[in-house]
Amino acid sequence: MLPADLIQRFQDRSAKIGIIGIGYVGLPLALTFAGERFQVTGFDVDNIKVDAVNEGRSYLSHIPADVIEAAKAGGHLRATTEFAGLKNMDAIILCVPTPLGPERQPDLKYVTDTAETIAAHLRDGQLVILESTTYPGTSREVMKPILEAGGLKSGVDFLLAYSPEREDPGNAEFRTSLIPKVVGGDGEDALQAACALYDQIVVETIPVSTLEVAEAVKLTENVFRAVNIALANEMKVVYEKMGIDVWEVIDAAKTKPFGYMPFYPGPGLGGHCIPIDPFYLTWRARQVGAETRFIELAGEINTAMPGRVVSVLSENLTEAGKSLDGAAVLCVGLAYKKNVNDIRESPALTLIDMLEDGGANVDYHDPFVPEIPQTREHAALAGRRSVELSADVLRNFDAALIVTDHDAIDFEALVAASKLVIDTRGATRTMTTHRDRIRSA
Repeated sequence: MLPADLIQRFQDRSAKIGIIGIGYVGLPLALTFAGERFQVTGFDVDNIKVDAVNEGRSYLSHIPADVIEAAKAGGHLRATTEFAGLKNMDAIILCVPTPLGPERQPDLKYVTDTAETIAAHLRDGQLVILESTTYPGTSREVMKPILEAGGLKSGVDFLLAYSPEREDPGNAEFRTSLIPKVVGGDGEDALQAACALYDQIVVETIPVSTLEVAEAVKLTENVFRAVNIALANEMKVVYEKMGIDVWEVIDAAKTKPFGYMPFYPGPGLGGHCIPIDPFYLTWRARQVGAETRFIELAGEINTAMPGRVVSVLSENLTEAGKSLDGAAVLCVGLAYKKNVNDIRESPALTLIDMLEDGGANVDYHDPFVPEIPQTREHAALAGRRSVELSADVLRNFDAALIVTDHDAIDFEALVAASKLVIDTRGATRTMTTHRDRIRSA
């Protein structure tokens, strides 16, 4: 299959782009294509997201509504729950979740279900790209057979590629168009076509030799982050026992212009990538008879952090003459990182569950998350609403637990009005007043 005609449509912007899954990955990608005058259709099973896009509203805190409205008004972006329209697309890009199962095994249900949907509408000449994070071999061993089940063949009738998403929600410095795109294809034609597509919207494409290499790139990037965050978490515990401020250590260390990259400790890992992706690799490694002791140790360290935070809080409540059982605790910040409304795998949710299991009465405040949505792992928390962060409200709590250091939160006012503050993010470390109320965790 020669992709010349398809490549030409990519280059002259006449190609129609379908993006399946318009969440934290798919929506920024759709807007980036729309910004380059492509006709983009977002496909999703979530009516709330679809309606929001079609009405020019944003459901992600880091994406302004006017950007969506401009793309919609210009005729470059629409959304639908009707997947039959996939047959009209020249390129179909999958941005669906790839969570872990209960035993930390890959859960590819969303990938396989979506591939089956695509297969039902697949036609000659289409390019299909998976962007979801997964283990090496998924595109070739899982996606390809499903897409070929109807009789069309990859590299002959349609093209198959993989390009790992590299989104960093809330990072204004590196929006989608400024992040180089790694691309692997099932054959040279697929590679050329996929690179030609992404060439239209990103600063650089990085072609690699196989689908498996591209899949491994994303896992390597996030394993690197998970391991180094685990190291920072371990250093925090060690240095605290020595009376050393880990935040000051990191700030000083990062002045070295080579050989060091700063990573910061916290209450655990959050986000869809770092807590999950390393275990896609450990699972695949076991299949080929390889050990991943380093990765697994990092997972143990990071997974243990919420328990450590609860212990620190409990010990300090005891010193103040209180018990965790019956204590009123305010969780400050629900998102997994600052300045976004993304609560995927947020350690705050785990902390709330652990605190309430210990008998505490827990509320939360987050300016980006007014209400906790439905989640698979913390279903009982759905519907809870953020409380006001005022001096009058804070006086009702025995302790404030800083989980997310949003810029919008006035931490000095928080400390001034609180009886006890447990800081997991170093948000208060430069304060000079009320230091007796602050504890690091």
